[in-house]
Amino acid sequence: MAERQFSRMLDELRQVFQSGRTVPYAWRRAQLLALLRLLGEREADIAAAVHADLGKSYRETFLTETSFLAGEIRYALKHLKAWMRPSGRGVPPHYQFGQASLQPEALGVVLIIGAWNYPMQLVLAPLVAALAAGNCAVLKPSELAPRTSALIAGCLGEYLDSRAVRVVEGGIAEAQELLAERFDFIFYTGSRNGGRQVLRAAARHITPVALELGGKNPCIVEKDAVLKTAARRIVWAKFLNAGQTCIAPDYLLVHEDVEDALLSLMQQAVRDFFGTDPRTSPDYSRIVNDHHFTRLERLLQDGTIVVGGQTHRASRYIAPTILRGVTAGSGIMDAEIFGPLLPVLTYRTLEEALGFIAERDDPLAIYLFSSRRATGKKVLRRTRSGGFCCNDLLFQSAIHTLPFGGTGKSGFGAYHGKAGFETFSLRRSVLFRSVYPDPALRYPPYGGKKFGFLKRLVSLFG
Repeated sequence: MAERQFSRMLDELRQVFQSGRTVPYAWRRAQLLALLRLLGEREADIAAAVHADLGKSYRETFLTETSFLAGEIRYALKHLKAWMRPSGRGVPPHYQFGQASLQPEALGVVLIIGAWNYPMQLVLAPLVAALAAGNCAVLKPSELAPRTSALIAGCLGEYLDSRAVRVVEGGIAEAQELLAERFDFIFYTGSRNGGRQVLRAAARHITPVALELGGKNPCIVEKDAVLKTAARRIVWAKFLNAGQTCIAPDYLLVHEDVEDALLSLMQQAVRDFFGTDPRTSPDYSRIVNDHHFTRLERLLQDGTIVVGGQTHRASRYIAPTILRGVTAGSGIMDAEIFGPLLPVLTYRTLEEALGFIAERDDPLAIYLFSSRRATGKKVLRRTRSGGFCCNDLLFQSAIHTLPFGGTGKSGFGAYHGKAGFETFSLRRSVLFRSVYPDPALRYPPYGGKKFGFLKRLVSLFG
C-alpha cells in the first residue's frame, strides 16, 4: 500500500470516527462479540498459523493466545457499561450550583503495532481495549510471524466493522510509512530500539504513545524457598514459547547455599516437561528466524551448560538450556536474551542480590521465591519494575484486574482489563453549571472590601 493510500485510509477512518459510528455501547459490544466469535470459529486456523510461525503447539496457543484473548473480551463485555459511565466529582460550595464529572471518550483513530512472539495476543488484546473504548483502529501485525499476520489480515474484515478497523501487512518500510501519518494514539509492543523509532515518529505529530517493551527480568531464589515448586515454575515460565516471552525470567539470582539443589531439580523438571530429547516434544516451540537463532547460539558460550545446549539450525531448534558459572560481565547479561537460555548467578545475602538488580535498568517484571512474606515486602520496597510476582511467574500479566505495563526502559502505559479501556480513552473533565446565582463578587472591579472578602472566601473553601 503506497503512502498516499495510507493517507486516504486514515482520512476514511477519521470520517467514520467523526460520524459517531463507534460511540454507542451497542456498536462496541457487537465488535467485541464478533471478535469472540472469530476466536471460536477460527481456532484451528489460528493454531495452524501460529505453529507455522513459531512451532508452537495447539495446546500452548490455546493457553497463551486464544483463551487469554477470550477471557479479556468476556471481562470487557461484563464491565463495559460501567466503564463507559461518567463518574461524578464533588463541586466546592463556592462553585455551586453545578455538576462535575469525568467522561471517558474515545481517542479517535489509533495505531496498534504488534510483536511476533505472541502474534495473535499482542495485536488483538490492545484491539479489545481500543474497541471497548470506541476507537477506530489500524493494526500492523508483525511480519516475522507471516502466517499469523496473513490470517489476521484475511479474516478480521469478515467479523469486525471494516469501516472502522483496518489491517496493514508488511515490514519495516510499511511501519515507517504508517508512523509518518498522524494518529490520535499509538500502541507499540516490541523491542527498545523499535520503541525509540516509534517515539521519534510520534513526536512529529505530538501523538501520545504506549510502549510495551522488554527487559532483563530477574528471578531471586532465597534459601528458604520451596525448591521443588520453584524449579518447576521457573522451568515452565522460562521455556514457554522457547523463552520468547517478554516477561520470562531472564536470569536467576540464587542463594549460594541452594544452587546445587535447585539446579538438580530444574534438570529433572526439564526432563519431566519435555522428555530426554525436547526436540521431539510436541510442547516445545522453535526460534522465530535464523537471525535470532544465530544470536542465541553465540550466547551458549557464556557459561557452563547444566542441561541442554543442543541446537539444530535447519529447524531453528535450541534446547532448553541452563547455564551456571555466569558472571555479571558475561555477554549473555548485556541485553534481554529472548530465548531458551537461562543464566544462573549466585549471591550470599539478599542485600547483594538487591544491589545487583538496582545497578541495572528497571525490568518489566521481578520474581521472587521465598517462604517469608517479609522478604517479599522487602524486595517489593527496594526494587522497581512494571510487575512483581512472589512464588510464581508470568501470572501477574494474566489477571484481568491487574494493569500490565513497564516502567523506565521497559516501557510505559498499561493495558488489560479496565487499564486498557482507560489507556485508549480520554478522561474528559465536564462541568455543567446553573446560570443562577450570578453574584457580582466574581467580576471586576475588585477594589476595597470586595477583594478582602474574596481572599477570606478562598481561604475558607480553597
